[in-house]
Amino acid sequence: MAEILDGKVMSETLRAEIAEKVAGLKKKGVTPGLAVILAGDDPASEIYVRNKGKGCQEVGMHSETVRLPGNVSQAELEAEIDRLNADPGIHGILVQLPLPAHLDEESALARILPEKDVDGFHLLNAGRLMTGGAGVIPCTPRGAMYMIQQTGLDLSGLEAVVIGRSNIVGKPMAALLMRANCTVTVCHSRTRNLKDHCRRADILVAAVGKAGFVTGDMIKPGAVVIDVGINRVDGKVRGDVDFESASRVAGWITPVPGGVGKMTITMLLQNTLEAAERSLG
Repeated sequence: MAEILDGKVMSETLRAEIAEKVAGLKKKGVTPGLAVILAGDDPASEIYVRNKGKGCQEVGMHSETVRLPGNVSQAELEAEIDRLNADPGIHGILVQLPLPAHLDEESALARILPEKDVDGFHLLNAGRLMTGGAGVIPCTPRGAMYMIQQTGLDLSGLEAVVIGRSNIVGKPMAALLMRANCTVTVCHSRTRNLKDHCRRADILVAAVGKAGFVTGDMIKPGAVVIDVGINRVDGKVRGDVDFESASRVAGWITPVPGGVGKMTITMLLQNTLEAAERSLG
């Protein structure tokens, strides 16, 4: 049976370290501040925003939620971003996605100052990641990479397969694995012989958005399996990996819930902390 990479335990350890550093910054007169902009009343977004607020409170950060109506205009949304950009007490700005359909997501994200872009979605930060520069790393891939590193494996030269090519997870995840000197294959909906690619992977990251998509017969024995999927099926949360069959083959595996999802908000707090530290020069 695979060893469980427990996101809850890892997250608690990291948050204790973040809280200690936040306390140190407060002694220097700086309280790290995170602002979340929520447009509309999407129930899933409400939960995420609430959890982000709780996370800030837990580590001693300042948290601000800007609630905008679902019919907010692009100009009004961007005016709020501009206000937060100019606020020295806010070190991280996050626009909760998805936005209502009439709004231009790309334009809104580009409006956030790159140094306050704690989601790592700004084109400048994305470019820095792809070219090996120093920038903000998106929270979910950063959390997943941290979990992979907790296996203690020497990642250099290992075969890694990422299923999914989204800008939020798949592409940045591939870039981080390349940084760690893995040989990386990115698979997607048009990939031929997907199972063959997966079975060669020492590290398999599933970010495809289909419950139970990756099964045990697709996994190389002893592989590290990172399940990024969050799918709601019959009122329950399920990952992209069929945990029961996969855990019998893998060497390490992340559960859902209690895996990468737990790490995502913790890495958001880490990114906000680092933004506050940078503001001190």
